Amino acid sequence: MAGRRSLSAILRRVGAPALALVVMAFFASYAIIGPNGVMAYGDYQHQLAKRERALAALNKRRAVLENRVKLLDPGHANPDMVEELVRKDLNVAHHDEVIIPLK
Repeated sequence: MAGRRSLSAILRRVGAPALALVVMAFFASYAIIGPNGVMAYGDYQHQLAKRERALAALNKRRAVLENRVKLLDPGHANPDMVEELVRKDLNVAHHDEVIIPLK
């Protein structure tokens, strides 16, 4: 009986710290291996670089579109831009022009 009492007393005394160590080990491993952990940092850097390249391409496209919008301003439209759009969208050509279809 004395052995059982001492064993149960030891388990009661050691149980709470052991449980605390298991919980701390779980959170430490999650901080290292988890989806937001240290190991995922390299993947985040790769994703950031990829998205920065996509953002640069979008900004370049946006600048082109902004320029075209400025050229088509109703107050003072660029005649060359207007002529280009009319020819492209409406299939309009002058009577003295020769149209050569391209494949």
